[in-house]
Amino acid sequence: MRTLLTALTLAILTPTLGAAVIVAGLLRVRDRPGGIFDWAPRVWCRSILRAAGVRVRLHNAHHMPHDEPRIYVANHVSWFDIFTLASLLPHYKFVAKAELFRIPIFGTAARAAGMISIERDNRKSAFASYDRAAEQIRRGASVVVFPEGTRGRSYAMRPFKKGPFVLAVAAQVPVVPVIMHGTIPIQPKGSFRVRPGTVDVHFLEPITTRGMTYDDRDRLARETWQRMATAFEREYHITSTSSERDFTLAPSP
Repeated sequence: MRTLLTALTLAILTPTLGAAVIVAGLLRVRDRPGGIFDWAPRVWCRSILRAAGVRVRLHNAHHMPHDEPRIYVANHVSWFDIFTLASLLPHYKFVAKAELFRIPIFGTAARAAGMISIERDNRKSAFASYDRAAEQIRRGASVVVFPEGTRGRSYAMRPFKKGPFVLAVAAQVPVVPVIMHGTIPIQPKGSFRVRPGTVDVHFLEPITTRGMTYDDRDRLARETWQRMATAFEREYHITSTSSERDFTLAPSP
């Protein structure tokens, strides 16, 4: 039942809200906090969560300010990670895999809304994507990234790619680690079935990048990963393992 209701919501709202965003883009409507490029994705995601029967519990909302851009770094195990974060955050742009931008209507609307596509297997293209993300930050928008690169099958933290941390250092904005728990039972990787459930979203203490240089990118990635792994251990008794190799050899994009 929830799968069907979610599919119907997607089928109805994607073309209607997508068309509104596309038209706004063609008319060169200004991208501002609370404007249509924020409002439409938020309504779309909240409607999907409602249709799926998903309840969101927010922890440490004070680490999610409305008055300054940040880079939100989150774990990724389900499509519902995206819906959940997009339903909560203020003025933001996602960095997402390029395949999503090839979906009819959705992809065109996502580009019009300022979302950023990344070709993960094309190093030069990936860095160009982070240049576009930096431009969005300069315009006042926060950026959301999933540095594990793709969805996992468990909440245990996986190695990070370093591109997001190169971006954070270049932009000199705080990194906010985010952990989400509860999205796997709702829709795990590889499944089309949707089940109701509760998602807990924890915004952790921001990490300042002021004064950091390109040479600090590995240290920043390691500290972010460690804070997230520690939070999973503390809150859910989930253990993650890593080695120094994970942070020195993981490709930047």
